[in-house]
Amino acid sequence: MGETYVSVTLRNPREPERAWQGRFLVDTGAMDCLVPRAQAEAIGIEQQGRRIYWLADGSECEFDYGVAQFEFMDEVVGGCVLFGDAGSEPLLGLTALESTGMVVDPKRDELRPGGRLRL
Repeated sequence: MGETYVSVTLRNPREPERAWQGRFLVDTGAMDCLVPRAQAEAIGIEQQGRRIYWLADGSECEFDYGVAQFEFMDEVVGGCVLFGDAGSEPLLGLTALESTGMVVDPKRDELRPGGRLRL
């Protein structure tokens, strides 16, 4: 299985005209989404708090986070965005995927609609 990427537009929910578009790695092991801090701050995403996350290697890391709107594959969803270090690869996490009903097709390394959403 390879890596799956998707084009995502990140918007400031208070000022939707302020947006940044990037290529996000679909990460089903991550709960929330992540972008470099500079991109989030450039569109006016404000820090709402700080949380501790477990990383894939078992270590812990603290991230500042804000609230953003994510648009991908004709879907729109709001959620947490973590402020990553400069050069961090943008990640599209599980919460955004499940909120839109998208699933990963591992044979084609792409996202596709998954049908019904769970309530």
